[in-house]
Order: sequence, then C-alpha cells, then structure tokens
Amino acid sequence: MRKSNVVLLALLVGILQLEATIATVFNFNYGEALDKSLLFFEAQRSGKLPPTQRVIWRADSGLKDGFSQGVDLVGGYYDAGDHVKFGLPMAFSVTMLAWGAIEFSKEITEYNQMGNTLWAIRWGTDYFIKAHPQPNVLWGQVGDGASDHYCWERAEDMTTPRNGYKLDANNPGSDLAGETAAALAASAIAFKPYNSSYSNLLLVHAKQLFSFADNFRGLYDDSISSAKQFYTSSGYSDELLWAAAWLYEATNDVYYLKYAVDNAVYLGGTGWAVKEFSWDNKYAGVQILLSKVLLEGKSGAFTNTLMQYQAKADYFACACLQKNDGYNVYKTAGGLLYVREWNNMQYVSSAAFLLAVYSEYLSAANAKLTCPEGLIQPQELLNFAKSQADYILGNNPKSISYLVGYGPNYPTHVHHRGASITSVHILHSVVECVQGFEAWYYNPQGNPNVIYGALVGGPNQNDDFSDDRSNYEETEPTLSGNAPLIGLFAKLQSVQGIPGPYHTKLPAVHQTTKSTYPPKAQAPAPDTKSSYAPVQFLHSITSTWTIAQSAYYRHKVIIKNTSQKPIADLKLLIEELSGPLWGLSPTNVKNIYELPLWQKVLNPGAECIFVYIQGGPQAQLSVLSYH
Repeated sequence: MRKSNVVLLALLVGILQLEATIATVFNFNYGEALDKSLLFFEAQRSGKLPPTQRVIWRADSGLKDGFSQGVDLVGGYYDAGDHVKFGLPMAFSVTMLAWGAIEFSKEITEYNQMGNTLWAIRWGTDYFIKAHPQPNVLWGQVGDGASDHYCWERAEDMTTPRNGYKLDANNPGSDLAGETAAALAASAIAFKPYNSSYSNLLLVHAKQLFSFADNFRGLYDDSISSAKQFYTSSGYSDELLWAAAWLYEATNDVYYLKYAVDNAVYLGGTGWAVKEFSWDNKYAGVQILLSKVLLEGKSGAFTNTLMQYQAKADYFACACLQKNDGYNVYKTAGGLLYVREWNNMQYVSSAAFLLAVYSEYLSAANAKLTCPEGLIQPQELLNFAKSQADYILGNNPKSISYLVGYGPNYPTHVHHRGASITSVHILHSVVECVQGFEAWYYNPQGNPNVIYGALVGGPNQNDDFSDDRSNYEETEPTLSGNAPLIGLFAKLQSVQGIPGPYHTKLPAVHQTTKSTYPPKAQAPAPDTKSSYAPVQFLHSITSTWTIAQSAYYRHKVIIKNTSQKPIADLKLLIEELSGPLWGLSPTNVKNIYELPLWQKVLNPGAECIFVYIQGGPQAQLSVLSYH
C-alpha cells in the first residue's frame, strides 16, 4: 500500500473515531436531567415542607404569609433566587408543568416521574386555591421585590415584609387572573386520571377566575404596582385567549372555543405573529393549542378562524427553525435561540417545549409544517427542540451544562440566596439581611448547596458566560425557565431510550404532618467507618413525625471519600431498611445499592448524600466492593 494511502486511511480512521467520541460525549441522559429539574421545584417551595421533601438543605419558611391581612397564603413557590411569590410567572410555570404532564404523560409515567410531576403541580395549585377565596378576588403576590432585594438571607431567616397583594373588582388584573385560570384548567386535565374530585375542584376555580378576568378588565401591575419593576405585563389579551383555550381542553364546552374564535381578531389571536413564548406573551401557545383542534378534525364551523390561528403557529415554528424568509428568531453562533438579555434560557426552554408539542400534533395528524422556505417534517421540529436541550446540557462553545448539577461542569456561583448560604440544619444561627451580603453574596467560593436542576439564565448573545453570583442576568434560575423542561426532557428521554433511576414509593404521610428537628440531630455525627473501603458514613436524623401513634424518621447519610484516590463502582449493602430510599441507584440484587447515575466516582474528599425514611433504628450500612 502506498504511504499516502496509509496516511489517508489513518486520517479517515481518526476522523471516524473523533465523530464517535463526539457522539458519545453528547449522548445526553435526558432522564437524569428530568429527575434533577423536578428537584429544583422542591428547592423553591415556600411554606411547610412535607416529610417527602428531597431537597434536604431547605426547611419550613413563610409560615405566616398573609396572616396579618386575615388570609392564609402559606405555600406556593419562590420565584427565582429571591423570596417573592410573584403570581404571574408562578401561574405560567404551573401551566407549563401541567401541559408537559398532559402531552407527555406516557413518557413521564414510564420514567416513574408522574408522582413527582403532579406534586410539583399541586404545590402551586393548592396555593392558588387559597389565593382565590372569593369568585372575584385573587391574591396575586406575597412579598415586595424592592425590600426583598435589599437583603441576602435564607428563606428560613426572612426579615423582609410578607404583605399580600390582591386583585378584585375595583383592582382588576385580567392577565394574572387569566393565567391562573389557565393553570388550574390545565392542571385539572393532568389530575383527572388520578384524582377526579381534585380535578373538579380546580375546574370550579378556573371557570370563576376566567369570568373575573373577562368581566373586570385591567393590567395586574396597575393594581399591584410593586410587580411592575420585576414582571411588567405587556397586555392581557393573550391571557384571556389562553385561559379560554385551556378551559375548552378541560371541559370540551364549545362556549370557550367560540370565545377564542369570536375574539380572535379583537384580542389579537389571529393578528399577532410572534417570535417568543413566555410568562408574558402566550400568543404562540394559544395558536398551537388551538391548531390542535383543527388538526384533530374538530373545528366544524370554526375551521376558517382556526386555520388563521394555525398560520400564526406556523410563523412561530418557522421563525425558530430559521425558515421564515428572514423573519427569524436570532440564533447565536453556537446555535442557541436568543431573545432577551435577562435570563434568556427561559425563552429557549419554552420555545423548545412548544416545538416538541407542535411536532406531536402534526405527527398525529400526518401533517407537515408550512414555512416560506418549504414544507417541514414534524421530526425536524423535534430535532430542533433537541438541539436546544443539548445546548443547555453541554453541547455549546463553553462545554458547560447550564442545568446545575448535571454533567461534570456546571455553574457553582448560582445567584440564589438559599443555595449560596449554608443550610439552617448545619449553620443554626440566623443570617441577617446585610450580613448575608458581606459573608455569602461576595464569597468567591462556590455555593455550599448544589441547587440541582436549576436552569440558570445562560450565556449572552456571543455564547459567553460568566459564573458570577453578581451576574444575575446569567446565573439566576427561574420557575418559568425550568417548568417547560419537564415535558421536554421526558419526550427526549423516551426517544433516546436511556433507562433512568428507580424511584420507590414514599409512605402515606399527610402533607401537614408536624415535623421537628431534634437538637442532637441537627449536625451530622460520625457513625461508622468502613473497614472495607476508605469511606466514612456520617449518619443523622433530620426529621421525625408521628402517624397513627407510629414514629417515622428521615435519615440522612453522607458518604465521604477519606482517601487520596478516586473511588469508583462502590457497592453498598443496606440491611434492616423498611422504608423508601433515594439518592442511590439500586442494583439487580436485593439490598445492594450503588452511587447515582450522575456521580459514579467519588473523588478524594468528595461526598455523596442519600436519605431514607423508616420507623425505628437506622439501617445497617456496609461496603461490598469498590475500585
């Protein structure tokens, strides 16, 4: 063989190997990403935390929200890295969680995540029910953004005002009331197969809120002026159509479909061609949701108007795919959709989810997407959604995962108060308002608590990113950014077929069960040092409660590598375990566990944490093998 041919062959082999390596590197485990994304919602919980809480560095907070004004507003979610409960983005986030649970219920169920998804939804809907004590009253916010942003403290230490702000007939907010109605209607569909009575209750509130939004028109931030600086609404027309579309999906009552058709021009549903989908702008969501009615052949006398809705849905999808005759969403050189300077990733996740959903609708109808640059197969929409998910998870110029805790390289200086300050279970003293800035906000070290699954704001338009706690535009996570990821990751995981971690059933503990933290259990105490491997187990009880005169305990175990070498393939034998366990991956052999998928290796000094719940004494741990 000629030397030149040998060189060419070697070069070809090298290229093929490189391509194989790249394919392996970016063969993402979307199931793991889904699991962690759901953890973010637990990290954002306000109120009395349940015994099943998996994010164990959090504790109860905001337990008197609304009490000074004679209303119970305990619960719900903190919005981002702060501690305000903003109604508009929270309601949008719940709508997106529910939409994911509806469209991708099979995928989420197969991955054993429907329970966690429904809990994420219900943590919001239970709060919305409280916040809607009368047909024409909706409490739309708790806390004040200005005073909250003057302090850097844990939610458990809050010293800022916790006043509630409400909408009523004299102080309307059609956008917020409409979005909350949409959230409750979508959630009613999600819960219907599992809890029909709760589903019916959600629908009662959804219908009342839609009527309130429609009959008393106005912008919510004119009534709740403190929201204007943070979540200014650009209008309420889209939310009225959005709520009507979801109520039609939930009830099949033609009244709501007729509302969306009769008001299509006046409220802009068939007039606005948009290039974003977000907590503020729902038009693309309305247009795609109503296109489903047309594609399913259920449009009847409304066909012409619904075709106009679909034309605008196509505009959005084509603009994302860069096939809209130049009128496209801006895309960075690295391939990321770019819409806004502040927290751009929330627009990316929403668009990717919407494209995945539209791909489903078109595929079911055996239809194609009509773009100015040609007909597009539904699979191309899903492929593009996947490209955005892959960018998020690490296929980007910085080779960094913008989903915290996923992959080997992710942001560690997340702009989040709770994550940046040592947990109250370890640091028992109160962290005061200004002290938090001095001791924690300006701390150059990474956050002491990993806020798993948080989607940070992401890079700028040049694909550059600064992992800096003060760079809130790029390092702060939000509810509205994370919510679309649940359905998106579930769909992509199903297509890719990667198996995920096993989730055991938790004990039937009522959500409001009283929890106490024994003083002796607040700081982990050394338990046993294995004689089989250079690891140390630090065992503590972090909570206890009583059900039917039986005591249950939440046990926390820290596995620490005390050696100078990495430990891999660690196999643990856990005996006398009577309750559920999470944080480790089970093997095919009973009672034998290994490190979770995302932490296969324990580096020197590194830790792995798992928890379990049971009555009586702690389980017995021993090491079977390691490398």
